[in-house]
Amino acid sequence: MPPSTSKRPVITLENPKSPISESYRMLRSNLDFTSFDNNEKVLMITSAGPSEGKSTTTTNLAIVYAQSDKRVLLVDADLRKPTVHQTFSRSNRSGLTNVLVGQAEWKECLQPSGVDNLALLTSGPIPPNPSELLSSKRMQLFIDQVKAEYDLVLFDTPPSLAVTDSQVVAAYCSGVILVVDSGKTKKDAIVKAKANLERANARILGVVLNNVSRGKGDSYYYYYYGDKV
Repeated sequence: MPPSTSKRPVITLENPKSPISESYRMLRSNLDFTSFDNNEKVLMITSAGPSEGKSTTTTNLAIVYAQSDKRVLLVDADLRKPTVHQTFSRSNRSGLTNVLVGQAEWKECLQPSGVDNLALLTSGPIPPNPSELLSSKRMQLFIDQVKAEYDLVLFDTPPSLAVTDSQVVAAYCSGVILVVDSGKTKKDAIVKAKANLERANARILGVVLNNVSRGKGDSYYYYYYGDKV
């Protein structure tokens, strides 16, 4: 499979001085304060439903952490509709699924992002059994290994109400961020998504409220952190 040609725009690279980019840096700072005493190294980002901005948030958060001289690994654990390879215009011939079925070592599947300090592990070929692969012993081994190599590991996962994959991954992570589209996500969906994650013993660090209208028609991201969702 050749590299994707449909590269997605990444605001923190294309317009680092924009209000949106500054909001991602604020998100990074808030996470640092939230996790200071807990040594968070493995974070997962998900949403209640599709098209709420979880992959965009994961990508930009990974970049601003890398820009702060952190060694970051961005893992596409959305084994149903992966997007990381498209965002960075990379091949998806091999990736996480190859690691989880024992076809390759994770270091063999890493790809450069084009951003200093940021490495990529794309999803790899879409498997018929994503949840089973993500709950395997090889997944736990993979996480244990990458934690020793990177300052931060970020997982992009499927929406939590659509499939159980995100709940499976949440069990391995030290913190979870829930992305909510302020213009379309219903309150009951948010509550259900939160409950699903909590049943997996996920530690929800907070919520990214996306597409909030601010002032004269401007729309960008606003972040809230706390124990209540």
